[in-house]
Amino acid sequence: MDDDTRAQSKDGAALLIIDMINRFDFEGADALVDKARQAAKVIARLRDEMAARGGPVIFVNDNFGEWHSDRARLIARAMEVDQDIARIVEPSQDDFFVIKPQFSGFYSTNLPVLLPKLGVSRLILTGVATDICVLFTAADAHMRDYDIWVPADAVAAECDRRSRWALEIIGNSMGARTEPTGELALTKWLGGGQG
Repeated sequence: MDDDTRAQSKDGAALLIIDMINRFDFEGADALVDKARQAAKVIARLRDEMAARGGPVIFVNDNFGEWHSDRARLIARAMEVDQDIARIVEPSQDDFFVIKPQFSGFYSTNLPVLLPKLGVSRLILTGVATDICVLFTAADAHMRDYDIWVPADAVAAECDRRSRWALEIIGNSMGARTEPTGELALTKWLGGGQG
C-alpha cells in the first residue's frame, strides 16, 4: 500500500502543524517561545489523536530563507537549539512535510494538490504565529472551501492581543471554529461539523 493510500483521511480531516519546526532565533522570538511550547504540548496531543484515527498529519514549515533546504535539514537545525519545542512535536516518518516559501501554507507549495489526494475537506490549523502564517493559511483554506478549526490553545503569537485579533478574524470572517481543545474535542468537531 503506498503512502497516499495509507494516509487517506477516513473522516475528511487533516491536522496541519505550521512552522513549529523552528529555531525560534528571530527578532521577537523571546516573546513567543514559552507560548509556542504550551501550544506544542496541545499540538502533540492532537497529533496523537489524529494518528490513532489514521488521519493525515501535515507539517507545513517555512524554509527560513534556506532555499536548498529539505525536511531532514530543517528538523536537524531546529533540534540544534536549546529549546524543546521541535522535540515535543517532532515529525514521525508517517507525517507529511510541506516546505513553504511565504506566510501561507498554500502559496507555492504542493498542499493544494496533496489535500484532495488525501480526501481532505476539513483542516485543523495549529502552530505559529496566529497573526501571520496561521492567519494567512486559514484565509487560503477558507477560499478553497475547507471547514476549519483553529484551536485557540494550539496556536501562539508574540502578542496575545494580536493572537486574539487573528482568531476573531478567522472565526468571524471565515466561519471557522476557534474554541480551545478543552471546549471542543477533536471527536466532537469531527462529528458535529461547523454547526
